[in-house]
Amino acid sequence: MGDYGSLEILWFSLILVLWIGYFFLEGFDFGVGMLLRVVGRDRTERRVLIHTIGPVWDGNEVWLIVGGGAMFAAFPEWYATLFSGFYLPLFFIVLALVLRPVALEFWGKDDRPGWRSAWEWALVIGSAVPAFLWGVAFANIVRGVPIDADKQVTGSLFDLLNPYALLGGTTTLLLCAAHGAIFLTLKTRDETLARSRRVASVLAPASAVAVVSFVSWTLVHSSHEGQLGASPLAVGVAAAAFAVLVPVLARVRAGWAFAAHGLTIALVLATLFVDLYPNVLVSSTDAAYNLTLANAASGSYTLTVMTVVAAIFLPVVVASQAWTYWVFRRRVGHEDFGDVKTPIDLLARDREAGAGAGDMVPARVPPRPRA
Repeated sequence: MGDYGSLEILWFSLILVLWIGYFFLEGFDFGVGMLLRVVGRDRTERRVLIHTIGPVWDGNEVWLIVGGGAMFAAFPEWYATLFSGFYLPLFFIVLALVLRPVALEFWGKDDRPGWRSAWEWALVIGSAVPAFLWGVAFANIVRGVPIDADKQVTGSLFDLLNPYALLGGTTTLLLCAAHGAIFLTLKTRDETLARSRRVASVLAPASAVAVVSFVSWTLVHSSHEGQLGASPLAVGVAAAAFAVLVPVLARVRAGWAFAAHGLTIALVLATLFVDLYPNVLVSSTDAAYNLTLANAASGSYTLTVMTVVAAIFLPVVVASQAWTYWVFRRRVGHEDFGDVKTPIDLLARDREAGAGAGDMVPARVPPRPRA
């Protein structure tokens, strides 16, 4: 299937891991942003929601930067063809990713209702657009786009908006929304917690239906192309199984549900990558024009240097983020916000009160009604 070696396989796998990290972490950021006006009913509740992601959202986006940089360095032909052929969707993604932090920063700069409402909608839109368009992009990578002999995408934006890709976008949109809702059940208290549970009970089943539909379509398409192997079938079935399990776990233990939902996201991405292998971008024009691990990769020297750098710095990035989550792991609620403006203020107030920033015990969590 191509003349490629262990380094190409290693970096294809590592890029998958980086995208899984991005979708797992940034996924609940997107979800919280999309649900800001659904779960948060007043200014204080919306401040609670913003503070759940305030200390971590920018660190979560590091995974996108590293993932994109890894694609550029390890598979420059893949990066060049993808980013030129998917220019408009990626432009809208970048625009939305710029809008999100601006909305987060500007929301609290003025108390006028119109000002806050405008930036709340900016955050909702800035979260929903990339959550949807990333799914569209990855679906097209697997399904195939028109690529000529010069490795140029010859199709238009409308070629990317095919039914399979739109289902892929809907799937990632619902995955992120459900991920955010379940995340909020771990980070909030009181009425905000109760409302997060209700929203999660709706979004988790919807997400499961989308995952089962998208994975099934992916596997059926591969079967029709005569390329369905045992590995993508096994990973796809596992993704569907965990997606169906999440709504059940959400009624029992939020932590288990969050872990299972994160695993669902990982398995959906793994299904796409395993099904794509050994290609990195499929040509719908002619299979001879497919971008593969062999014809899209950098030289062995570049890949070797990258491997050494990744082995040194990737654990540092993971450790840094783990420390951040540990420090800001407590739940937040209405009573935490008076003169508090930032998560750092909240952390400092806890330390002054002697409560400790690491207190994860939820105060006044309403009892879960019996089924």
